[in-house]
Amino acid sequence: MKKETLLYEIRVNGHLDPRRLQWVENLTVSLQPNGDTILVAPIPDQSALHGLLSWLYDLGIPLESVKRLTNQ
Repeated sequence: MKKETLLYEIRVNGHLDPRRLQWVENLTVSLQPNGDTILVAPIPDQSALHGLLSWLYDLGIPLESVKRLTNQ
């Protein structure tokens, strides 16, 4: 049985340097004119999602939203 990977959009307050996020595979970083950053990435499981969100929290980056977009 193949494990399903889900695509997530994570919006944070402030512009993040894409180089700080190189460890996240297949990540798309989009800097918005309003100052937000949108991160879109396939996340293999809840543990990986939690790890990414915890890392952002530890950096003190305000989280705006987390949205599951679609199945890959």
